[in-house]
Amino acid sequence: FADHGPGVPPAALPHLFELFYRTDAARTDTKKGSGLGLAICREIVTGLGGEIAASETDGGGLTITIELPRLEETA
Repeated sequence: FADHGPGVPPAALPHLFELFYRTDAARTDTKKGSGLGLAICREIVTGLGGEIAASETDGGGLTITIELPRLEETA
């Protein structure tokens, strides 16, 4: 998933999946969430055997990448 919003400071990227973590800009606006959404996503994705990562979007913004294992078909 990618957007072209204000993005996240590079130093904050490794912390986005921590419980209750919010960037400095989000801390000043209590309407912008509790810091649980990406932590919950991480638990779901890793529980399914996958990986989730955050990076800067080319041209500005944030990209969240989710990789899940492929389900093998049974005959």
